[in-house]
Amino acid sequence: MTVNRSFPWPRLVFSRGRQAEPSGRPGPDRARDDASARFRRLVLPHLDAAYGYARYLARDGAAAEDIVQEAFLHAWKGYSNCRGNEKSWLLAIVRNCFHDWAHTNKRFVIQADPLEQITLLAGDDEPEELLLRALDMTMLRDTITSLPEPFRETLVLRELEELSYREIATLTGTPIGTVMSRLARARDMLGKLLLDQNKGVLG
Repeated sequence: MTVNRSFPWPRLVFSRGRQAEPSGRPGPDRARDDASARFRRLVLPHLDAAYGYARYLARDGAAAEDIVQEAFLHAWKGYSNCRGNEKSWLLAIVRNCFHDWAHTNKRFVIQADPLEQITLLAGDDEPEELLLRALDMTMLRDTITSLPEPFRETLVLRELEELSYREIATLTGTPIGTVMSRLARARDMLGKLLLDQNKGVLG
């Protein structure tokens, strides 16, 4: 599941991270250009994943944008410290920025957003079918959002961002066994919640 949103603020990463310099200067300019090109090629494609992760952590769309903006600034400044696996590296930065945001705000805000997932629904389906699918996706997203944080985070990283158990363990600083048990618990809770919601709709 991807968010597929195009934000203007990734451009700020590069405008803040680089300063315009006179042409013709050797060495540093080329190195900066190469670093910028690698960053755009290897890190920027994970923008949707970063936003989706932040959105599920913060449970607030506007906060997620702020968190990811800050995360990309940190990622740009610290890109020389990345040793491969850019997606996991970036998501770890997003996680740290989320905790900074949570500490600053001292609270979590649950905000219902519009059916932004409707942009994912392409093809020749009838409008009614598109709306039903959008509602299903929104219900799933909201149900995941309602899970307790450690289970919600593990489920998102594994099922939505498709990280391995080892990558999740490294990112969250928890043993692989804990990751596996949290994932199993999260799947169980999610299944029960969805089943209860379906019973309510049908009953």
